[in-house]
Amino acid sequence: MENQAISQPIKQIIQFWESNNQQLTQLFNKYPDPIYAGKVAPSRSSGLYLFAHLVAVSDALFPILGLGEIKFPELARFIRESETNINYQVDINELKAKWEAVNSKLTADFATKDNEWWLDRHMSVSAEDFAKEPSRNKLNVLLSRASHINYHRGQLVFLTEEVIAE
Repeated sequence: MENQAISQPIKQIIQFWESNNQQLTQLFNKYPDPIYAGKVAPSRSSGLYLFAHLVAVSDALFPILGLGEIKFPELARFIRESETNINYQVDINELKAKWEAVNSKLTADFATKDNEWWLDRHMSVSAEDFAKEPSRNKLNVLLSRASHINYHRGQLVFLTEEVIAE
C-alpha cells in the first residue's frame, strides 16, 4: 500500500537519496569496468572498494531503520575496515547486482512509510536519548546516507578523468 500522506520535505529527502543512488549507478555503468579498479587518488581507496563500501552502508539501513536484517553480511567489513586490511576480492558486476537489490528493496519499503514513521527514532538510539534529541530520527539517517553517497561519488569522478582526457 503506497502512502499518500507523506509531507513534501520528506518526499524531497527521499528523492535526494534516490537521485544520488541513480547518479552513482550511472557512473558505474558509464565507463569500462577496469577503470574502477584504480585509486581515486594516490594512497586512497579504489573505486571498487568505495562501491563495496557504499553497498554495505546502504545495506546497513535495513537494521538501523528497523526494516530487517542486512542482506549481504560479507560486505559489512567494507564499513569497518580500510581497503589495505581487507583481503577480499569484489566483482563489479556482483556489486552492481547487490546495489540494485538493496536500493530497490529500500525504495519499495520507503513507499509504504508515513511521516510519523520517518520522524520516529532510528534503532541505534534509545527511547530516552531520542526524547532528548528528536532529530535522531530515521529521516535524518536517510539524509546522512544520501550525503555520504554524494561525497564518495565526488571522489569517484577522479577515476574517470583519464578516460575523459583521452
